[in-house]
Amino acid sequence: MMRQTMLAAALAGAAFGLSACGGSNTPLSVQNALVTATPIKHVVVIYGENVSFDHYFGTYPNATNPAGEPAFNAAAGTPAVNGLTSALLTSNPNFTNPGNATDAANPFRLDRTQAASADQNHAYTAEQLAEDNGAADLFPKYTGKASAGGAGSFGTKGQVMGYYDGNTVTALWNYAQHFAMSDNSVSDTYGPSTPGALEAVSGQTNGVQIVLNANNLQPSTVAAPTFYINDGQGGLGLVNDVDPAYDVCSNKSTTVMMTGTNIGDLLNAANITWGGFMGGFDLTGVNPNGTTGCARSTLNTVVNSTITDYIPHHNWFKYYASTSNPTHARPSAVSAIGYTSAANGATKDPANHEYDVNDFYTAVKAGNYPSVSFLKAPAYQDAHPGYSDPINEQAFVTQVVNFLMQQPDWSTTAVIVAYDDSDGWYDHVYNAPTSASYDSADQLNGAGVCGSGTQGVGISGKPVNGRCGPGTRLPFMVISPWAKSNYVSHQRISQASIVRFIEDNWLGGKRLGGGSFDATAGALSDLFNFNGAPNVTPVFVDPAQGTVLSAAPAGSTSPVSY
Repeated sequence: MMRQTMLAAALAGAAFGLSACGGSNTPLSVQNALVTATPIKHVVVIYGENVSFDHYFGTYPNATNPAGEPAFNAAAGTPAVNGLTSALLTSNPNFTNPGNATDAANPFRLDRTQAASADQNHAYTAEQLAEDNGAADLFPKYTGKASAGGAGSFGTKGQVMGYYDGNTVTALWNYAQHFAMSDNSVSDTYGPSTPGALEAVSGQTNGVQIVLNANNLQPSTVAAPTFYINDGQGGLGLVNDVDPAYDVCSNKSTTVMMTGTNIGDLLNAANITWGGFMGGFDLTGVNPNGTTGCARSTLNTVVNSTITDYIPHHNWFKYYASTSNPTHARPSAVSAIGYTSAANGATKDPANHEYDVNDFYTAVKAGNYPSVSFLKAPAYQDAHPGYSDPINEQAFVTQVVNFLMQQPDWSTTAVIVAYDDSDGWYDHVYNAPTSASYDSADQLNGAGVCGSGTQGVGISGKPVNGRCGPGTRLPFMVISPWAKSNYVSHQRISQASIVRFIEDNWLGGKRLGGGSFDATAGALSDLFNFNGAPNVTPVFVDPAQGTVLSAAPAGSTSPVSY
């Protein structure tokens, strides 16, 4: 059977000198025995929501440290980032451009008390308009949205210029002190969550198949933005959010599926264990507030609202028939998590690699730690402005990392913290497109123009519209014993670099094809140091304060997602 065949092959590989991470007398797991290009045997991608680099790290490593808030003091020799200079802070083009009218603003510090902010406009066209042909000076006009009250420009569309520092995103700043981050990570295309989710697992947003369109939504235009455009080759490209078809929790009027291949398909073909783990995915679970099914929800006290845990249009693998689990069927057993076959090896496992985030903890604790895991927090913890916040986000990230640091496989683990889009938040770095698009929805460099030269290639192998990028700059971090310490990489990477790392580490560099950006995305190698021994000393972080602890916090070996 497939499970036994894989185990036999793995143990045979162990006989040729592959090392175990759990000690010389500990039998190799299937995952640890696989041949990999690096010492990494487990990659965990924590995929957050809607943050630009400047929004979280614009003044790193300098925090204001007001009284009563978690303090951050950088270690000597901390490297600088390409962040907000004095000129950008005091005479920003978004303040001096009269096109922003009364919403014009310089970047300003958002205090920890302002963790609940508005969701900015982060549509495909709006983000291009904000960049204003490279001037990056029309963010308040095109992507800015306001929240009532607050200091600075919080009550105007100038809120889009706000940034947090190490007194609010304290955990991430502390992780940056001990591990590696990039200040040159970009979205592969402009636009919101769904395109960003697809880029991280397939490097491709072309190949849309509309399943439901009850409202007869037409292709996206400047005046009427919707979720798709005509790609110019007889197909469709995804540029905005839309739910995946056949998911019992999806919108019942408008849904799509994607053609093409994702990284899960390649991992399945190579019999490598993997999974997509999402907060709220288990519809049989009952939350402490009594909610269950698609309505599972959690009270976010920061935004003072009860938030549904599971959001279909964030689910990377739901958009592909090969990796979808329409009914949210449960795995046949804990031992089946990550596998294509059921626990008895005779049939396909009903979960089809789609699980609840709680299943991740259960599997790892049981010794069934998948080689590749994509994690999405319950919505209230995913960082998305409007219903989540950086304080709840850091609780989830630290929960995962504190847990993994106490596992026997920590020495061969890499945690990637990345984001699906910028939410439209200001970032001062303009990225000249290397993949062009010439649809009416494109407005970056003029009406109907985003970039120059040839368009990006679609799944048919022909140049298509709707793939203009790279887009905006996003945070990106690697937390691992093999990560460089207190290091900032300036080498260009993108969302599709996640796919590339998996392909290079487990699949001998095999690519997805079909025009995927994995073929051109930058490698993550500059964030790692594979020379010498790993630094396995854990860095435990307080989930509430984001400060470094001397020991693991209570309960961190048995976490739950709500």
